[in-house]
Formats: sequence, structure tokens, C-alpha cells
Amino acid sequence: MVERSAPAEGMFDVDAVTRAVLTASRLLVAVSARSLAEVEDRVTLPQFRMLVVLSTRGATKLVTLAHLLGVAPSTAMRMVDRLIAARLADRQINQDNRRETLLQVTDEGRRTVEDATTRRQQEIDAIVERLDPVQRLALVSALTAFNEAGGEPAVPTRGDSALHPLGWADLSSGHHV
Repeated sequence: MVERSAPAEGMFDVDAVTRAVLTASRLLVAVSARSLAEVEDRVTLPQFRMLVVLSTRGATKLVTLAHLLGVAPSTAMRMVDRLIAARLADRQINQDNRRETLLQVTDEGRRTVEDATTRRQQEIDAIVERLDPVQRLALVSALTAFNEAGGEPAVPTRGDSALHPLGWADLSSGHHV
């Protein structure tokens, strides 16, 4: 009879997996916070989330934007006003329905989101480069399964111009940054 080695202790323990995911989550939050550090004097995290939505969706009605962010329309309007004052967003009349106002990100707002995303991606790249190829493969497999179990859509691959290049969750899907 061939003796099989026992799986690593805790390998199938939900608590052990949860602790590992929480630790990774803490690392990713720190990476995200550092990527936003250069813009924190201009925008708050909720305002940045709004810029991400406007960057991914394009011109959007206030009520829709508030719904996607999970805030009251009055809160969304105050956020928009601050972004407009910072020249990161603007308003325009909907040409299809002149009674509606659409909100959109400006070129400067789009650059702000792209710069933060690039900084975050570079830092994650540096962490991933420290893993050996087998660990990278295992991480991709585990995170893909984790994301699918949580209903999170995959981030587009780099260079795929048909897809939005932001690594931030698209709030239109109900997932938050």
C-alpha cells in the first residue's frame, strides 16, 4: 500500500484561507492607497470612485451615477460640484433630451484616474515579479476562482484597446472600487 502524505495543515481550513485572503486584501488596500496618495489633496476616495465610474461609463445622468455609487442624489451632486470646481468633471446638456444634464469626466479627470491606476499596476507588478513562475500560476488560478465565486468580472488584459484599461471595478456591475 502506497502511503500518501497528508495535505499541508490548514490547506482545506476555511479559516486559514480567509486569513490569507484578509492579509492579501490588506496588502492590496495599502497598494491602492499609495496609488491614490498623489491625488488625495485634490479628491477624496468617494470622489475618485465617481471619476472611475465616469471614466468607464462616459456621460451619465446624476440619478444613475448616484445609484451606481450607492449614495443619495444630493450627495452625488455635492461630489460632482467639487469635481467640477477641481476641473476633473463637467456637465453638459443631453442633446437627446434637453431637460437632462449629463455628467462626464474631463481629460484632466481621466488622466488622474489613469495615473493612479498606472501607479497601482506598477506596484502590483513589482510584487508579482518576486514570485516564481509556479507561484504566479497558482496565484492566477486561485484568484480567478475567488473572483468568479465573488461575481467579480476580470480586468481586461493590457493592450486590449476594445476594453477599458482601468484595473478598478466597473461600478455599473454593482462592484465597488
